[in-house]
Amino acid sequence: MFLPDNLKDTSAEKAAETARNEAYKRIDAWCLDMVPLDIRTAVEISVQEVVCGDPECAPIDTAIAIIFKSGGRGMMGLPMEAKEVTLNHIREQFPPNDVLVKWHKGEEVDWPPAYDGMDDLGGLPDLRFEVGQKVECRVGPDEVTGWAKGVVKQLWYRESDWAEGSYAPYKVTLDDNKEIFAPGDVDMVIRAQK
Repeated sequence: MFLPDNLKDTSAEKAAETARNEAYKRIDAWCLDMVPLDIRTAVEISVQEVVCGDPECAPIDTAIAIIFKSGGRGMMGLPMEAKEVTLNHIREQFPPNDVLVKWHKGEEVDWPPAYDGMDDLGGLPDLRFEVGQKVECRVGPDEVTGWAKGVVKQLWYRESDWAEGSYAPYKVTLDDNKEIFAPGDVDMVIRAQK
């Protein structure tokens, strides 16, 4: 028997939407708490899930926009659904206070820091892994099984069609010979091989 859309049981969809909205509120509060008190009233945090069409990445990312009334802004992404995000995930990715203050002033600041292609890497944060080091990369939504083993092939990787100044800390060749990039140098994205 077929029911019209308006008669179908949507309780599971409503429950999922409620859980997602609760996760958004939790993430928003955590982020707001990390903004210095003296500039907190001038910021808006926007959280949403984004579907990734790339088969090499997590199917759903949680995008967090940090928007100041001055027009300064930044964004960070976490390769997981909002309900999976923890305070530690936020702490690992959240920009430092000096970056937040510059955004508050309306200044443009790359976060995470972008590599400009010069040989001198001074001023960029040190990366945890080196070329040739064995790692595991998060390639799926499950925190336990969503990892693939590989080897770091390049530091400060970029693709030609990326926006100018956009880089990923690592290019990795997985054990199945697929090449991917790690968008952040944090344990929830890339870790030492176990």
